[in-house]
Amino acid sequence: MLVKKRLFLLYLLFYTSFCIADNEIPGFFEVKYTLYSNDMKVGLMERRFFQKDNGKYTFRSESKTTGLIALFKKVHVLEVSNWDLIESSFTPLHYTYNRTKGKKIRDVDINFNWQTKRIVNSVNDSTWHMQTQPGVLDKLLYQLTIMSDLKSGIIPKRYFIADGGKIKEYQFEHIADEIIKTPLGEFNTIKLARHKLNSDQETYLWCAYDLDFLPIKVINNEKDDRISTAIIKSLKGLGLNTD
Repeated sequence: MLVKKRLFLLYLLFYTSFCIADNEIPGFFEVKYTLYSNDMKVGLMERRFFQKDNGKYTFRSESKTTGLIALFKKVHVLEVSNWDLIESSFTPLHYTYNRTKGKKIRDVDINFNWQTKRIVNSVNDSTWHMQTQPGVLDKLLYQLTIMSDLKSGIIPKRYFIADGGKIKEYQFEHIADEIIKTPLGEFNTIKLARHKLNSDQETYLWCAYDLDFLPIKVINNEKDDRISTAIIKSLKGLGLNTD
């Protein structure tokens, strides 16, 4: 009986971090980031969060190489998360990822069927079937969830993501508050770190208090010792219109 009670308390601790009020959903926005590899400008990323006519939500991210580097290395990545707010929880419905690098293409398609409690994850010609679990997210939606959790006063600790035929755990750590200079001015931010298990790869996010905790700077320490950086370039929404 004691074991069951402890498991139930753990379930509540995990699940309640995904239960939100309507006013804690981030405001709709369109944001652009400049992408750097080490100190070299290599590309542009555009993200858009909006609501469709049917009442469901879409979070879309597109990045591509630009400038001289695009003449030698054309890379295009498109991610789309279609989701809904069901029983006050971020609920993924359909996630797609397409990456084109020269002649190499990686297609990912993940369907979440909450009635049958099944997830179908296809990557190119391979397909996996998984069982849903409370609070599971996709690789794009969890980034909106971070904003929502911070807005509601919750410091992110962990999220569970459907990825590559598995449910993976993404762990986060609160580092500090920092003032960050950007092309849009200075912002007071909360700095978070994501540490990959059994890996030297790390991701750091600076989320702005005054922009519904939108990440305005992201740094990835890659496994090949490269440092990839995204810096906010322009923003429509969340109280700003910089275009």
